[in-house]
Amino acid sequence: MTSLPIGVILPRDLPADQVLPFARRVEELGFDELWVVEDLAFRGGFAQAAAVLATTSRVHVGIGILPAAVRNVAFAAMEAATLAQLFGGRVTIGVGHGMPAWLRSVGAWPAQPLTFLSAATRALRTLLRGGTVSDELLGLVGFALEPSSVPSVAPDVLLGVRGPRSLRASGEVADGTVLAEPTTPEYVRAALAHVAPERAHRLVAYNVGSVADDERVALAAARDGLAWIGEPDWAPHLVGLPFAEDLAVLHARTGSGPAFAAALPDAWVARLAVAGTPSQARARVAGLAAAGVTSAVLFPAGDPFAALEPLATLVGTVDAARATDR
Repeated sequence: MTSLPIGVILPRDLPADQVLPFARRVEELGFDELWVVEDLAFRGGFAQAAAVLATTSRVHVGIGILPAAVRNVAFAAMEAATLAQLFGGRVTIGVGHGMPAWLRSVGAWPAQPLTFLSAATRALRTLLRGGTVSDELLGLVGFALEPSSVPSVAPDVLLGVRGPRSLRASGEVADGTVLAEPTTPEYVRAALAHVAPERAHRLVAYNVGSVADDERVALAAARDGLAWIGEPDWAPHLVGLPFAEDLAVLHARTGSGPAFAAALPDAWVARLAVAGTPSQARARVAGLAAAGVTSAVLFPAGDPFAALEPLATLVGTVDAARATDR
C-alpha cells in the first residue's frame, strides 16, 4: 500500500528572494512534489525548475505548464534532458496549449493548436528517449539529441489540457495529464473517460488548498483562489456537480472576482477546494485518489509560507492504491 503523493504549487508571484526558501521549506515539511508555473510575463519554467532542483535534494519538481508553441521542440528537449541528467528521476515536464489570449499577444498561437500540441508532445517524448524526429509542422529535419545528452531515465511528459479532444490527445501521446483547478472527483472521472489511457497514465490534480483546525477559517482562506471559476471556458471543471447551473447564475449576477468568491456558499467551496479541517481535507484528497488521481497538488491559500505547515498534515495519510492500480 502506498500513499498518494501530495505536492504544492510555487506561487508565480512569490518575491524572488523567497522562491528558494519556499522550495527548501516544502522539502523540509515532507511534501512529495513541488510544481513551478510558467505564466506569461512572470517567470520561466525551466529556470525555476533548475533553481528549485539545485536547492533541494529529494522533492520531485514538475513544470506546469510549458506552452508547446513557444519553444522550438529541439531546444525544449535540450532543456528537459539537461534537467533529467543533472537531477535524475526528480523532474516532470508539463506541456499544454497555453492561454490563447496570452499566446496571441506575443504572436505564438499556432494555426492548428491541437495538431501542433500532439506533434510537439510526440516529438519531445521521442527525443528524450534518444530517438530521431523529422516533422515539417515542427520544423525538425532528422534531429536527435547527442547520445551523451540523452538522459538515462527520460522524464515523463504530461499534458495540461481540458476539453474532450485535448484530453483524448493526452491519452494518446503523453505520459499523463495535468488537470487545472478546481479538480473534483466528478471532473476527474469525466476527464479520464475522454483520456481513455491504454497504458500507465499519471493524473495530476491541481486544487486550492487550505487546512485549519476551524473549518470556517479554512474555507474563508480558500475563497480568493476560487474567484475566477465561473468563467465560461472553465465549465468542464464543473461537470457533474449538482450546483453547476446555480454557480453560473451566481457568476452572472455578481461577476468574477471578490464579489463572486464572497457569495459562494461554504458547501460549494468545500467541494471546489481541498479545504477544511485536516480530517475533512484528507477525505477530499481520498476522494480524488479513488477517482483516479495519482498526485494531488495544492495552491497554498493565503500567505504561502503560513499555509505550508497545515497542508503538510496531508502528506503520507491518503491511500493511493486505487489510483496507482489504474
